[in-house]
Amino acid sequence: MTGELLHELRAVVGAEHLLTDRAVLASYETDWTRRWKGRATAVVRPGSTDEVARVLAACNRAAIGVVPQGGNTGMVGGGVPRAGEVVISTTRLRDLEPVDDAGEVTVGAGVTLASVQAHVRAAGWDIGIDFGSRDSATIGGMVATNAGGIRVLRYGPMRGQLRGLEAILADGRIVRRLPGLVKDNTGLHLPSLLAGSEGTLAVVTRVRLALVPQIQRSAVALIGLPSLREAAALGNRLRRRLATLMAAEAFTTDGLKLVIEHLHAQAPFTTFHGAYLLVECAAARDPLDDLEQSLAEEGPTDVVAGEDEGTRRRLWRLREGLTEAIAFAGIPHKLDVAVPIGRIGDLAEQVPELVTSLSPAARCVIYGHVGDGNLHINVLGLPPDDEAVDDAILRLTIALGGSISAEHGVGVAKARWLEADRGPVAVAMTRAIKAALDPKGILNPGVILPLRPGAPGRR
Repeated sequence: MTGELLHELRAVVGAEHLLTDRAVLASYETDWTRRWKGRATAVVRPGSTDEVARVLAACNRAAIGVVPQGGNTGMVGGGVPRAGEVVISTTRLRDLEPVDDAGEVTVGAGVTLASVQAHVRAAGWDIGIDFGSRDSATIGGMVATNAGGIRVLRYGPMRGQLRGLEAILADGRIVRRLPGLVKDNTGLHLPSLLAGSEGTLAVVTRVRLALVPQIQRSAVALIGLPSLREAAALGNRLRRRLATLMAAEAFTTDGLKLVIEHLHAQAPFTTFHGAYLLVECAAARDPLDDLEQSLAEEGPTDVVAGEDEGTRRRLWRLREGLTEAIAFAGIPHKLDVAVPIGRIGDLAEQVPELVTSLSPAARCVIYGHVGDGNLHINVLGLPPDDEAVDDAILRLTIALGGSISAEHGVGVAKARWLEADRGPVAVAMTRAIKAALDPKGILNPGVILPLRPGAPGRR
């Protein structure tokens, strides 16, 4: 059956876009963290919506599992094969349609965030989402995980940017609604259903994005504070004071030292602090005065602020360099969680103690988006398959009223925690939706919902 399927897929996409060489497949079989690995039967790279539909129809007939993959920047194992599935790479779906007068644009699922940003900025607009992996993360993957990033407190996550989409169901049927309507209350909102479904319900091929006004002026400040609790509290107060606030990012000295060492960067202050809050304000007019006045009234003494491009880039590099620096230090266990904003301090204080109690040699680096309650907890020095620390952190997150996944997705890493987070009724609903749209269970088997015996991904 596999030989017949490969022959059929080759006929759809052409020999050069059906990859079976083990050496070539290797980069598609390991995720960004290097913690999650698997084995693919093949990688297929369709170049159009029709080709995606034909590929899915063929795999559905053969009952072979399919793993959609964009830029492969995932961190929870949701975008790599696990047991001989076919990987559908969307990187050839790179259409960029003109920006219309309403400030909307339709793009292919394989277009990177950086490419969309450049495209819409040339037309005087911007996209209301941004994060450090912008050069490799694709729009389809961002929809699949309902990606967040550094601008969520102003514009919301990826779901909030969607005006419509085109997607292919497991059997090859095409679902297309790209009207660009601000108000569209006709039945279920399918973009909202598919955003965050991690390729388990359909494969997204095109996306209609609502754009935001391009930022004219911005100002950035880095504030040294005693702890993440105080950084989160200051960020929350600034949310009330500053209508221009775009981002509020916090990190610790452990993370800062990793970045300084890895990037050979200059320390921002003469002494190190327990934590740091990086804030950016953006508006049509210069927001620096308002930012500096608010900080002066709040009273922190160690502040670096500026509106020039050099200062902004230097300060943001200290924050955005964290992911790269942590990965350079080892294979991290990455826990992307969210708690109510008022509980960020509790989580930030209890996690290091929890990690030390379970694994004294482990190293914990925490940073995140304190404006929306999302912390990224990175634990270095653990074996890749040691789940004890992960489980303890997720259990604590749930106890604090939080979510086990804020923006990276559930993937395979947290699938067994779905019921503890959402409850049995919500999981039953999720299974029912999955069964209705993908009755053979070929789409990303084992992601979000744990595999059951006999599923396509179970070998």
